[in-house]
Amino acid sequence: MTSPALVLATWLRAELPPAKAALLDDVDGLEPLLERHVASAREAWPELALDIPTFLRHMARHLPAENAPEVLRQLHASDLYLACACAAGEESALRGFERHVLRRIPERIHTLPRDVVDEALQQLREQLLLGRADTPARIASYSGRGPLLAWVTISAARLAAGLANREGHTPFSEKSPDTYVQLLTPGDPELELLRKDSRTIVADVLRKALAAMPGPERALLRLHHLHGYNMTQLATVFGDSRSGIARRVLLARGRLLKLTRAELASRLRLDDTQLESFLGLIRSRLDLSLSNLMI
Repeated sequence: MTSPALVLATWLRAELPPAKAALLDDVDGLEPLLERHVASAREAWPELALDIPTFLRHMARHLPAENAPEVLRQLHASDLYLACACAAGEESALRGFERHVLRRIPERIHTLPRDVVDEALQQLREQLLLGRADTPARIASYSGRGPLLAWVTISAARLAAGLANREGHTPFSEKSPDTYVQLLTPGDPELELLRKDSRTIVADVLRKALAAMPGPERALLRLHHLHGYNMTQLATVFGDSRSGIARRVLLARGRLLKLTRAELASRLRLDDTQLESFLGLIRSRLDLSLSNLMI
């Protein structure tokens, strides 16, 4: 009968093929080591509901055939615990990943243009946190052999450098007017009713309003209105509930409209009625886009 004092080591060994499990015979104090890993993980992320057998199964999956004892001793257990919970789609883990990892990336690759970094982060959220069919989210491939922040930073830097060096790449701040008008309702034929000069004004106003918004809100609106992400997809990417992300979209939209109104008022000599009419066009397009994507 297995002693309760050896339960973690027993669980871990059960998840390994015999040859790899035999390598753990060289680990002195395996059970206390695993207990420390579990304790540090739970201390770092007390809000996560990830169960210990799942964590140990994930740990076993990443132990190499060679030097497994050394890898286990130096494991970044709390980071691996967070990555495992993110791969499982746990909402609190996704929020923690956004808050403690992704938000720290821009300051670590600050030599690249900020709009390129923002675009790289959006792509990284998709690549790391969204699985495809039978393929798990790429965050599941993190092994815990180095800090999670460093692992993500390297991926972000590669993505951002690729975007910056891509032939013909244009920063979002320099996109054509039609790209900004598309924020209103992608593919809406009613947008053709806007005269060419009005489309240019709307684009320029939206460009400045977006530039004045906080980065997370700007990214949220771009994913929602430009790339067609619905509330469920946004909730997964940003680690929030569907109702929570819907509120964030509404707040970001409200801020965009407020900034847009201020920019229109400073740019155009319109009376209040004319200004509200112009702004109403923008508001109605955003409303239609929002209602379509909420379905």
